[in-house]
Amino acid sequence: MHAEEEVTSLIPHRPPFLWVDRIIDYKPGVIVTEKKIPEDLDVFAGHYPGNPIMPGVLLCEAIFQTGALLMAKIQESTGHSSQPGVPVLTRIGGAKFKRSVFPGDTLEIEVQLTETLSSVCFFKGKLRVQGKAAVLIDFSCIISPAAVPLS
Repeated sequence: MHAEEEVTSLIPHRPPFLWVDRIIDYKPGVIVTEKKIPEDLDVFAGHYPGNPIMPGVLLCEAIFQTGALLMAKIQESTGHSSQPGVPVLTRIGGAKFKRSVFPGDTLEIEVQLTETLSSVCFFKGKLRVQGKAAVLIDFSCIISPAAVPLS
């Protein structure tokens, strides 16, 4: 299976809002993913033109999508992968932005499951560029019933 196909088989996100290229490593409770930031990304035309910087909200989204992948991998390993629903963010806390991310950078994203209470999963996320921390964040998600299209 191609790297992007593996990712899209596990989470509902799709281009142009897919912020994970591939899964690098998975162990129970921890996942590491990667995303190459294209130099010609449309958002750079308006986010600090002439000195483009990757928006922090999109870096956080890459971490959240990595958390959704971890949830899907956990569901697979426990035999609950047929449970209908989509991962939904329920809480964000303690976001720290340590360094800027630029066009052409490659993100390494690590998410660790810290606790599960009922149907809520709590995570710690870390995004690195060239081995150095760029974003640290705590967050939680649930599996929400799949959305029903509006008529």
